[in-house]
Amino acid sequence: MRVFVTGGHGFVGPYLRAHLEAAGDDVVAPPDGWEITDPAQVNAALQEAAPEAIYHLAAISNVVQSWQEPALTFEVNALGTLHLLEAARALETPPRVLLIGSAEVYGKVRPDEVPITENTPLRPVTPYAASKVAAEYLGMQAFLAYGLPVLSVRAFNHIGPTQSGGFVVADLARRIVEARRDGIKTLPVGNLSPRRDFTDVRDVVRAYRLLVEHGAAGEAYNVCSGRDVAVDELAHRLLELSGADLTLETDPALVRPVDLPVLKGDPAKIEQATGWKPEIPLDQTLTEVLEHAGT
Repeated sequence: MRVFVTGGHGFVGPYLRAHLEAAGDDVVAPPDGWEITDPAQVNAALQEAAPEAIYHLAAISNVVQSWQEPALTFEVNALGTLHLLEAARALETPPRVLLIGSAEVYGKVRPDEVPITENTPLRPVTPYAASKVAAEYLGMQAFLAYGLPVLSVRAFNHIGPTQSGGFVVADLARRIVEARRDGIKTLPVGNLSPRRDFTDVRDVVRAYRLLVEHGAAGEAYNVCSGRDVAVDELAHRLLELSGADLTLETDPALVRPVDLPVLKGDPAKIEQATGWKPEIPLDQTLTEVLEHAGT
């Protein structure tokens, strides 16, 4: 299959590209200097690529950055998606389009709504989440109005080696490595009470390809493990795996303006559609994240 991947230089992109190529796909990336916010560039790139499928990863995905730059976040995540959908619709043979969204769209989830299914109401509380709701609904509109085969992913937290700063596991691992190196006895942390559903990025990209192959157009799918872990538990597990003896110390600068208490997904829909299940144990992922942080 000939596929076009946006955002291929981020955290998930290289893993996705490697998986697609290993599966025999012909992967096409946007040209250097390409901007998702420029509709002419987006249209030209898709006309040249003529893909059978599009994986749309390009986004501002850091929640903290979205609070600092909400207008830019919306421009990239929502308007950028609109440009991509319009360009895909203009192709002679419309491709299947996988929009990569986030479980952040669920926002304020009541305790009785956990685990979260795709039928849970969307209540975004961050600029990032609002931009992803907009992007997903633009995809739905393109499907309903024009028949463009668009699928949406609501990805829960995914982690793995090479993840950049601004994400809880990568940040904790980096601080642990730095504290051991510098002889510091404390580990600065933000809010430790939130519970999150973590999946290894290599399992996540498997899910994406399976959805392009077997998912139903016009539908949204959770990509999640179905298990939630408190940030406090993650921090202590990383300390144990690293062998570091550090005291956790709350740093007010690391506490977000709004932090959702729990995000735990129900993976039943994607499992039924594709047979996908996560395969990589959490401890294996955490160990590899620590190893990468130490390089």
